[in-house]
This record gives sequence, structure tokens and C-alpha cells, in this order.
Amino acid sequence: MFSSKSKDTDASASAAPQARRPARSAAPSIISADLVVQGTLTSTGDIQIDGRVEGDVRSAGLVIGDKAFIQGEILADDVTVRGRVQGGIRARKVLLCTTSHVEGNILHEAFAVEAGAFFEGNCRHSDNPLADDAGRSSQSFQSKPAATIPPVAAPASAPINTIKAPDMTATAPRPAPAATFQPLKSNG
Repeated sequence: MFSSKSKDTDASASAAPQARRPARSAAPSIISADLVVQGTLTSTGDIQIDGRVEGDVRSAGLVIGDKAFIQGEILADDVTVRGRVQGGIRARKVLLCTTSHVEGNILHEAFAVEAGAFFEGNCRHSDNPLADDAGRSSQSFQSKPAATIPPVAAPASAPINTIKAPDMTATAPRPAPAATFQPLKSNG
């Protein structure tokens, strides 16, 4: 009834899908609410963080709990943020839930934000946000100062004690307003 040929065929068919993708553990690694981690977290599987992480996090899937706090860079396939993140996020899928608070740039393939989520930073789409060169280019969209003012140097021949600061007490007169507006009168 059962031959060894059919068993070999079934075994090779079931092994083929596992060879295509990296193995993920069935249960996520959990950083509980009372745990503080200082350093980089790296996992080929999923991580659930309910505590505090001061360092970078790299994983396949990442869930950041309501009371969790991460101060560092995040690199993952799938990120769900319910807590607080200070640092950049690079992921294929990013979901910012209602209770999330993110301060940092997001480089993503798919991005969703629920009503009430807080996000301060820049976000940019990328076909491959997890590639190394994507991380280098993500720094190019960080906010930069508009202009820098070079310091004023004293002339080489003048002693330092003879240079005076300009008088900043004088104020320029304000220009008159271009137009004034009067309230509308009702015809009543």
C-alpha cells in the first residue's frame, strides 16, 4: 500500500519550501516589560519587545508593545509599532498603531499609519529598504540645517582687545502695514 518511492517524493516536496526561505521559530523572542537591554539585538526570527532597548534591533518580524521603548535603529522585514521609538526604521512593512510614538526616519516598502499615531521624521519609499546601500542613502533625507553662518575672524594685524562687537541696541523702524481690515457691518 505504501511504497518507499511515495515517501521520498513527499519528503522532498515538503523540504523544498523550507529551502527557499530562512527558518523562523514558531514563537517570538520576548523582551518583557521589566527588562532593560543595552546593546544590539539580532534574531533570524520574530521579536516582541515590551521592555526597554537601548541599541539597534535586527529581526525578521518585530512587534513593539504599548509600553515599550527602543532607542536605536530598527532593521526588519515587518515592524508593528505600538510603543515608542527614537531612531530610524528600515523595513519592508511598517505599521504605526494608534498608541505609537516614533521620532526618526522611516525607509519602507509598505507604510501604514493609524489615526492618532505620532510620527516625527521623514519617510521614504524604497524597493529594497533592507539593502546596505539603502541605509547609506537614508541618511541623505535626514533634515539638514538650511544655512550655516561662518564665524567672523579678527584681522591678523589687530590685537584682540581692540575689536568691538557691533552695537545691537539700535532697532530699525517697522514698516507701516500695507492694508488694514475693518469688520463687516451687518445690514440689520
